[in-house]
Amino acid sequence: MQSLSIIIPTRRIEAHLKPCLDACRRSFPAAEIIVVVARSEAHPLRSAELRELPEGATQVLVATPGRGPQCNAGARAASGELLLFLHDDSILPPEAAALTLSAFAADDAELACFRLRFDDAHWLLGVYGWFSRFDSLLTSFGDQGILIRRRVFDQLGGFPDWPLFEDVELLRRGRRRGRVLKLPGVMTTSAVRFRRNGVVRQQLTNAGLILRYLLGATPTRLAELYEQGRR
Repeated sequence: MQSLSIIIPTRRIEAHLKPCLDACRRSFPAAEIIVVVARSEAHPLRSAELRELPEGATQVLVATPGRGPQCNAGARAASGELLLFLHDDSILPPEAAALTLSAFAADDAELACFRLRFDDAHWLLGVYGWFSRFDSLLTSFGDQGILIRRRVFDQLGGFPDWPLFEDVELLRRGRRRGRVLKLPGVMTTSAVRFRRNGVVRQQLTNAGLILRYLLGATPTRLAELYEQGRR
């Protein structure tokens, strides 16, 4: 298998990272795993966060807050021929390595995502997850993991340095080159925002943000609205 670097942007190095890192090590024991933690005046790092390497990680980097800048910082430090970008609350499927090996055995395979499910049995979240088997602007996002060849990532210019929808834009650029593969393995991600805000309400919020993005709203403004939802 080609060398793989896994890049995980996060706000803080805390216990919530452990399930993600454990799953990465189980699936890809030889992979380089880079955790990229955000640093800003609003969220200063504790000194211990820089001294202590999380169990399972290869290295910890510090970058400007926002998944775009953090993912790009991780990619610059990565040595793998394949890059896998993960959200810090997403868990790889057990068969991730076999699916990756099979998908990228073909030279024309450049970009792929997994399918998605939430860690909540709500029927509507199940419906949302079912649609993630299809690739489109409305069904493929970073919480499904983004697997991409390093040379393709560089040719696409990496992620835009945006605080939101950096994943949508990278996948959008990738589709101009070819197909985004949807691997049959299922990534598990947190439904905490849906539980907190209500499943229907949160999905309507997400849809509204996507619509504003398509209509030309700036990612910075959309990130402000998104953060209001977090609070």
